[in-house]
Formats: sequence, C-alpha cells, structure tokens
Amino acid sequence: MLTNTIKMAVAGSVVVLICLMSWQALAQDDPNPPSTPVRLIFIHHSTGEYWLADDNGALGIALRDNNYFVSDTNYGWGPDSIGNRTDIGNWWEWFRGPGTAACMAALYDESGQNCYYSRMAVNPDPTGTNQIIMFKSCFPNSALQGSPGDPVPPIGSNPLRGQDSGSPYHTIANAKGIYIDLLNYFSSRQEKLFIVIAAPPLTDGTYADNARAFNEWLTNQWLAAYPHKNVFVFDFYNVLTTNGGNPDTNDLGSASGNHHRWWNGAVQHKSDVANNTLAYPSGDDHPSQAGNLKATAEYLPLLNVACHRWKSAPAIVPEWAMY
Repeated sequence: MLTNTIKMAVAGSVVVLICLMSWQALAQDDPNPPSTPVRLIFIHHSTGEYWLADDNGALGIALRDNNYFVSDTNYGWGPDSIGNRTDIGNWWEWFRGPGTAACMAALYDESGQNCYYSRMAVNPDPTGTNQIIMFKSCFPNSALQGSPGDPVPPIGSNPLRGQDSGSPYHTIANAKGIYIDLLNYFSSRQEKLFIVIAAPPLTDGTYADNARAFNEWLTNQWLAAYPHKNVFVFDFYNVLTTNGGNPDTNDLGSASGNHHRWWNGAVQHKSDVANNTLAYPSGDDHPSQAGNLKATAEYLPLLNVACHRWKSAPAIVPEWAMY
C-alpha cells in the first residue's frame, strides 16, 4: 500500500513537472495575430467610441486586421441598461453583483455594434460566444481621491460598490478593493480572457498623482499573485501622458516617452517622463486622434501577446496529481 502511494506521488509529480515544462515551452511571447478569428467585445463609452472609429483611433480596423471579430456595448445596452454604468465602482455590478449572471449571459452572446467602426464581415461571423472581454472606464475615473497609502477595505464594507466616479467614495483604496474582488470572478472563468483598459488621464492636474499611482499599481502589482493567464492590463493612461511635441503629434516609435508596448522583442511598460496629465487634449478630455492612434499601435501587439499567453496556459492539474 505504501509502495503504491509512493508510486502515485511520483507519477503525480511527473505530471505536474510535464505540465509546467510544456507551458514553459509555449510561454515565449508572440505579438502576432491569432491564427483563427477570436470573438471580442469591448465595454466602453465615448472615449472608446472615438478610439474604435475609422476616422479617429482606427482601433476597429486594427482589431479586424489582427483577426478579432469585434462587438461592443455602449450607453443603454444590456440588462437594466447596465451599459450606462462603466465607472470603476460599476465593474462590481457587472462582474460580482446580484445581476452578474444575466449581465454576463447577455455580454457573452452579444454580436452587434453599438457605434461605428469597421469589422469582419458579419455573414458568417465566428461561431460561439465572445471569448475576450475588454472593458474601460472613461476619464472622470482618473479623479481618484484619497492617498496611495490608504488601507484597502474588505469588499463587504467597500462603499464604492455600485457607485460612479462622482461619488465621495471614489478613492484609490476603494478602487483597488473593487479590482481585487473582480479577480474572484475572473478566476472562475478561465475560458475567457479579460482585458482591463486603464482609464485615460485628465487635463486637470488636481488628482493626477493619484491617477499615476493607481495605474502603476493596476499594471504592475494587481496581478502579481494571480496564478492564471486570463487577465491582462493595458495602460492606456500611461500611453496618453507623452506626445511628440504637441497634442496632434504622437511619439509612437520613439525610444523616449511613456509607453506600454512591444519593444525589442519584449513587453515594455515605461513611465520615465514626469507627466501625469493628458498629453493629447482635443478641446476637452477626450484624447486627440494622434493619441488614439498611438494607443492603437501600442495596444495590438500586447493584445496578441495576452491572447497567446491565455491560449497556451496549461490545463488545470487534477487535485490528485498535486500530491
């Protein structure tokens, strides 16, 4: 009996080792498009609409040309018009609240366009449900109050749940608490890839340092202990904090400046220019076309990297094999 137990333990260890070695062999990052079409849905409002538009950020065209079949939500979409609510506190409603099951069922099945952008031909579109869930809050969410060092409350006592960015509870600590709790849902749906697009910066510098601190945390620390490959952050905020000399000229391809991109064969997240406000104002806080085009070009290779990481992640090892 003891001999059999030892054999099972050795066999289990071998299975675990093989799984890990197989994943490591596949873990080389790949910035190229997926080989077959992937269904993607983007939850957004006006900034996302401009980013998608053919005559602005051209994100829709870029996604199409990288083999993503794109749908989107906008104002008025979904159960209880949840599409109206895309602030950080609202993500708890989408992914963790009482209406999550109905919301997610509708989101996964959505195949329509709620603003204009070019995409793959609809007939026929790729079968199945949306596999990549991409979501973004708008620029008012960069007005985070509080202090970066404030303690994060437990989700049960987090007053930002279900609140918008105008709430007095829209603080760094509460926002961190919301995102930490979202991982409970994401870890339960490893067959989906969740892409967080950081909220863009404001031209008003009142809370700019807080916005920088929060997005550094979101990009570099939030997922540090998360064991799965189905969540990725694109630092849209950081990308929009440097330009090429004016709001209508971007610094795409420049070695200097703030970026989140594929650079010299690796993912690069650099924020060594001390600017925490929008470098691409357009008369208001919506990024200019130049900023959106920079974001599109830097984002697509990273989306492809995230997609390949997710697709090549190892299968969950059976519990018996862990002993």
